[in-house]
Order: sequence, then structure tokens, then C-alpha cells
Amino acid sequence: MMRELNVDLGERSYPIYIGEGLINEAASYFQKHGIGKKSPLLIITDSNVAPRHLPQLEESLRNGGYRAVSAVVPAGESSKSLAMLGDLVGEALDAGLDRKSVIVALGGGVVGDLAGFVAASYMRGIKFVQIPTTILAHDSSVGGKVAVNHPKAKNIIGAFHQPEFVLYDLGTLQTLPPRDVSSGLAEVVKHGLIRDAAFVDWCEQNADKLRALDADSLGYALYKGCGVKASVVSQDEKELGLRAILNLGHTIGHALEAVAGYNELQHGEAISIGMVGAARLGVRCGAPQDVYTTTKRVLAKCGLPVSLPKHYDVDAIMAAMMHDKKFSEGTMVFIVPTAIGSVEIRSDVSVEWVREIVEELKLEAEQK
Repeated sequence: MMRELNVDLGERSYPIYIGEGLINEAASYFQKHGIGKKSPLLIITDSNVAPRHLPQLEESLRNGGYRAVSAVVPAGESSKSLAMLGDLVGEALDAGLDRKSVIVALGGGVVGDLAGFVAASYMRGIKFVQIPTTILAHDSSVGGKVAVNHPKAKNIIGAFHQPEFVLYDLGTLQTLPPRDVSSGLAEVVKHGLIRDAAFVDWCEQNADKLRALDADSLGYALYKGCGVKASVVSQDEKELGLRAILNLGHTIGHALEAVAGYNELQHGEAISIGMVGAARLGVRCGAPQDVYTTTKRVLAKCGLPVSLPKHYDVDAIMAAMMHDKKFSEGTMVFIVPTAIGSVEIRSDVSVEWVREIVEELKLEAEQK
């Protein structure tokens, strides 16, 4: 079953295709979207994805008459760097990419962010296509946020650059290890927590099927998650207001990733802990207690951490949050749940409250 969504951004609108076996049909989608065959394409992927899915994509494009060069970067967050950006621009130049060329991101969120930023900056911007291969990337592949990291802050060097289309082949998810599956489900649940209480309930009821990579359940979950993301992005492309709600759990989560050096906690694991913290903050701000208990229960059922690792230093986490884009002028901008399926953007959250929440998250781990 093939599902299709649209991100409505006027002239920059684009579809998201979700189904099985889509990589085998990649060339037909490229043709459908008017991507020419005279200029070379650059496929950017990573060392984990390349052996599994790159030959399939290369063959599909080659059989369709496209010339594609591939660049394989080391798997992991460390590849989202200015140094790697420079290396890939060099690869693009060596391959003869011109203004009509297209960059193809084949991989998870790291590859999508990195390849998208290469596309945004090469010759002041060329087209790119997202072919996500992880559950987590259902979030990052939609919306046009592309970036690399700085040692002091995640995603601080970036741009808004929308893809031509997103091709989501569910078959690529079957090779994901269990930890990666759970990490991806964090962002799936997040989309329910901000906009769709019934979907949160569905995620809880179907958590075992999702973790077992049941194709029908996955297809539905990704369709629903991408649908929330597409709806929000369509209303606020450049994050001038509403789009900030997609950052639920990310203020604490990004700080945890920075403190861990981007390698100990996976992105979804950090965001899961951040969403539990945000739910605690929501209750403190007047939301019903079930915001916290339900958030924690559903995330745990998806195999995600819901408390802070004992060895994390609270001072270091708070310092990392000060570098976050959502901090300014002495108060913190926080996405705070008001109910399951509803959040608000608050710019008056005191640093003291946030510190207490982080300490509470750590205390939970120590009491286990």
C-alpha cells in the first residue's frame, strides 16, 4: 500500500511517498518530478546504509538513464561537521555537479541534515531529494531544516532548504536494530503528543507491533507522524511561531546530546527524556497529572529511556542549554504540554524551574 502526503508551501510544495519497494522505482519518481538526466547526481549516504541500500538505488537510477556518483560518510552524528561539509563540496566539484544537479540523501537524520545543507550551500543552493532509511528520519526528512553541528551546539549552522520530494521505502526499515527502532518511535509519539491524543493512544496499543516492524502498523504510524509535521510546516515554514511546537522535548534533549558528545545517547533517546521533563514542567504549570504519567508510560512501552542517566552532570546540562537556539534574554522558551495532544509555547520558563526538572529526572534514575 502506497500512502501520499503533501507539504503545502506554495511554489515549494512537495509530496511525501510512503510505501514498500519505492527505491526500486526511484528513477520514475525523479522523472515524475522533472529531474533532468544531463547533469550528474550526487548520492550522499553513510557507512551503515551504503552496503544495504546504495547498490539498489544506484541500479534504479542507472537503469533510468541517470548518472549518479556516491559519497559515503562515517555513520554517526560526528559527520555533521563543517569539515565533512567541505569534503562533500569537494566531491561534488570532482563529480562535475552544476546548478541543475540534484543531491540525494539516502540515510537517517544525520545524512538528511548533512546532504541537505550541502545542497543548500553548493552554488548557493541546488535541488535535493530525501530518501530516509530510519524511523527517526520521518521527522527530520520533512520540513527543510538542514544543518551541521558546532562542538558547542547542535544544528547551529544551517538553513531552510526544502526537498523536491521525500521517498520513504518501508523496506529499508526492516534492517534497523531494535535500539534504532525505539529511538525513531520517540518522534512518532512526539507528533501525537503535540497534536493528536487519539494517535498517542494508538501508539501505546500498537507499541509491540511497531517495535516488531510490522509493515502495516509502521506505514500508518509514519503517515500520521509525517501528517502532523507536514501540517505544522505548511503553516509556519521558517519557525516564526507555530513550528516551534515540533521542538517538544528538544530543549533538554539537545543539551543531553551535547553533554554526551553526540555519541552516548541516540537522538530519540535524548528527546524521550526531554519529553518526560517537558511533561513534568507541564504539570508544574497546571496541566493534569496524566500528561506526565501517560507520556512516561507510552515512551517506556516503546522501549525508550524516561529518566536521566546517573552520571550526567546537571551543571553541564544547564550550560549546554544556554547555547540552545531556544534560550534568550535570561528566560527559556519551552514547549510545554497542556494536555495529551496539546502544547503551548512559553517564553517565561525560569531557569530555576528547568534545573529542578533536570534534577528530578536524575533522581528518578538514582531511585531505580
